[in-house]
Amino acid sequence: MNAVLAIDPGRDKCGVAVLSAAGEILFQEIVATKDLEACVLTLMRAHRPRIIMGNGTTSAAAKARIEAAAGPDAVALVDEYRTTEEAKELYRQTHPPRGWRRLVPRGMLTPPVPVDDFVAVILARRFLKGRHRIPRGGIPRD
Repeated sequence: MNAVLAIDPGRDKCGVAVLSAAGEILFQEIVATKDLEACVLTLMRAHRPRIIMGNGTTSAAAKARIEAAAGPDAVALVDEYRTTEEAKELYRQTHPPRGWRRLVPRGMLTPPVPVDDFVAVILARRFLKGRHRIPRGGIPRD
């Protein structure tokens, strides 16, 4: 495996990230859901990744669309339980607060932008570490 392409599917926008097998972020972006297939096909040509997708609410439809464009069984669903909280923390680490925001407790700061792309990074990191399996007895939702 050369790389992992992770997708956090959504109704209007999707987080997309490509990480190398070593965990280096090669691509990270939020794309409009309508443009997801084109984005994935471009990234597939560039990186030849393993494609994974969070198992959230819109994952079945997004998975079907990607597999229609990329081929059957191209996408593996992975557990996305609590990824939003982890993504907000990763955003805060990547973009530390400045000015008066430094005085506000970190848990009270809400990122000023969507963090779907950071969710995709979290999903890829979990996959690379082997912590991506959907637990027995149900699929926890974020």
